[in-house]
Amino acid sequence: MKLLENNEKYKFLCGDSVEVMRGIDESAINCVITSPPYWGMRKYDNAENELEIGNENDFLQYVVKLKTVFHEVKRILKDDGSLWLNLGDKYNGKALMGMPWRVAFALMDDGWILRNDVIWSQLKGTQSCKDRLRDSYEHIFHFVKSKKYYYNGDAIRIKPTKFPKVINGVATSSTGVSGVKYRRLIENSNVLSAEEKTDAINALNETLEQIRRGEINDFRMTIRGAQRAWHSEDVDISGRAAELQRRGYYIMKMSAKGALPTDIWNIVTEDMWRKDSHCAVYPEELLRIPLLATSREQDIVLDPFSGTGTTVAAAFKLGRRAIGIDLSREYISVSENRLQEIGWF
Repeated sequence: MKLLENNEKYKFLCGDSVEVMRGIDESAINCVITSPPYWGMRKYDNAENELEIGNENDFLQYVVKLKTVFHEVKRILKDDGSLWLNLGDKYNGKALMGMPWRVAFALMDDGWILRNDVIWSQLKGTQSCKDRLRDSYEHIFHFVKSKKYYYNGDAIRIKPTKFPKVINGVATSSTGVSGVKYRRLIENSNVLSAEEKTDAINALNETLEQIRRGEINDFRMTIRGAQRAWHSEDVDISGRAAELQRRGYYIMKMSAKGALPTDIWNIVTEDMWRKDSHCAVYPEELLRIPLLATSREQDIVLDPFSGTGTTVAAAFKLGRRAIGIDLSREYISVSENRLQEIGWF
């Protein structure tokens, strides 16, 4: 199947996602972002269609169906591509099912590598429960096919609000760290050897030079005998502990470009596209980080459960090409109207 004609920026295809993807060449897609129907949560306009996912009597059948879908996704995804999967959980007979993780484990068993479990905090939550806490988050899993994959961290960094200074010739980090304390600890150490002291001082001086050159924004130094390793002292578990044992110190540097976002995203659910019959729309803002970090301009982004076209719209606005697949002709029509309303051709 020829995915997109010469000047096409997007396309919507109506049909069963597995069957449609079987017509796509291997390694043809750069990035996949999707949110399949959740199990036992809603009935869409295809509820009587046996191909509809989410209405299975047995939740294990649901997991198997999604595993089949994403097995086909893996075939058509490029080796350096990414899959972002949004799933919500489900209570059944008072018991929380752990459905997102059941699916995630199935995908990992099928060879996917899980890189992140992002918590999407929706800042709202259900109000009807009386004997448990309100639920207000969903999972977004970032999967890859191989250990080497495209990732543009610089495109999503949070820009620093404080900047380093040089005071009286002394470089000072954005939080005021000047290296004076570290230098004193190194010089007065009775744990470090003379050679280790020299190496540590040289590394500290180079770090301060990096601040002067504007390459880093802040840093922290850990010195053997003066501070403990972060997380663990076990060298078999902690790379930092091993470095501390081997070199006598390690330095954590914060890039002047800013820090990467955390794995908790506070984004309110979107209401604009709930005016139609689709009642489970995720916001375009939710897709900004996945698109910027794991796809390039003009890359092809796929959503095999495109609904009202949020993934395609978000990708299109960021200069990507996109394909949406959905079983519902109604949703395909809504999606096409949505893209036409953007007004870019």
